[in-house]
Amino acid sequence: MKVALIQTRTPATQDAALAHVLPLVREAAAGGAELILTPEGTNLLQKDREKLLPQLRNLDEDIVVKGLRDAAAELKVWILIGSALVKRDGEGKAANRSILIDPQGQIAATYDKLHMFDVNLPTGESARESELYEPGGRAVTAQAGPAKLGMTVCYDVRFPALFRALALAGAEIMTVPAAFTRPTGKAHWEILLRARAIETGSFVLAPAQGGFHEDGRGTYGHSIAIAPWGEVLGHLDHDEPGVLFADLDLAAAAKARAAIPALANARAFTGPGGG
Repeated sequence: MKVALIQTRTPATQDAALAHVLPLVREAAAGGAELILTPEGTNLLQKDREKLLPQLRNLDEDIVVKGLRDAAAELKVWILIGSALVKRDGEGKAANRSILIDPQGQIAATYDKLHMFDVNLPTGESARESELYEPGGRAVTAQAGPAKLGMTVCYDVRFPALFRALALAGAEIMTVPAAFTRPTGKAHWEILLRARAIETGSFVLAPAQGGFHEDGRGTYGHSIAIAPWGEVLGHLDHDEPGVLFADLDLAAAAKARAAIPALANARAFTGPGGG
């Protein structure tokens, strides 16, 4: 299966975001990709809450989601919108939602980011995703052509139990669209992604935001595709917008899991101090 990871520097408005990502999607389709993946926050990145909130739309009204649904139908490809920042129906908070679109332009699956990035970094940067976004409550797998995907978003990569649950549910490919900060990206990005691939015997596809954005944030870039044995299939060694292609032999997941049967060998245990 040929896949393409889109690396973006998403602008702070939806019209500009769609104009930014569509040419990259078309480039990926022209290169033969059957599954095209975009990063977290594909529809807009705006860290100023007062500027962000008026732009948020429900999923069926979002400009970028509509545009990419049309593109999937036109190009006859699967598109994973790594995430779109959207309104929740009937609730006060938004959702950071990953969206799988089929080659007919229909929404095949959605996943709301489970883990909120609420941190104070040593650099002085801070983030409080939970102030705006309501976390999801369930893990999601979805079929995309011949492949079963396990859907995650960014900070989820630091929670191995989620990836194990997805692998046990049959996912062969873990999708990790992201907008990693530059300090954490430099320190942890590739290490965490390769660990998730190795411990679950899964492909890991991680399309990323990169560079310095209109809203003032900096993201790490370095989109990467990793095989189930942990080897890097390809990566973008920069933070500029671009397309990364990778060819996946889906049988490699079963082969890796047979060679190191960690999923099958795991045992239940009592925690420290438990009765």
